[in-house]
Amino acid sequence: MVPPSACLYWQVRLTDSKKGVLRMKKMFSSSLIAVAGMVSAPVATSPRMADSHPAPEYRNDPRLASIRVFFEKFDCPAWKYATVFLEAADAYDLDWRLLPSLSYVESTGGKAARNNNLFGWDSGRASFPSPTAGIHAVGYHLSHSVLYRDKNLDEILATYNPQAEYTAKVKSVMQRISAVE
Repeated sequence: MVPPSACLYWQVRLTDSKKGVLRMKKMFSSSLIAVAGMVSAPVATSPRMADSHPAPEYRNDPRLASIRVFFEKFDCPAWKYATVFLEAADAYDLDWRLLPSLSYVESTGGKAARNNNLFGWDSGRASFPSPTAGIHAVGYHLSHSVLYRDKNLDEILATYNPQAEYTAKVKSVMQRISAVE
């Protein structure tokens, strides 16, 4: 049983009813603070935030080299996520060139990305915890959302961005990454 003095308490009160400001006050015991300090060592949030060491199944995959070479040629930070692009494409049954191409068209491969949103998802308003999370979230939506599922590449791209030249632009980048699917 944890003694009451070691528990975390939150006290909430309204301090200015006109402005609706909510003030939260934490009350800790000194023993809890000492314990929390000992267990709060920094830890990576994801072991795959960047793929400087690709997963074994992708190390010899020629697609990995194609994505990296393309992004490195234009000095795009997205080269670090080449393995993640492949993982998402394979997991969600997408053309492996689609996600890197969308990221290049939308944020120049991460150069103009905000809030880990390499894809301009939700008109650029979406925010992801990491680029890896963003790649998987967008890949999942392109595969499973009723807006995209069961559509061919041209239909997916027309839904993603209905501007007439958008589909041709993305497909051109896909060809620059690799002419073969």
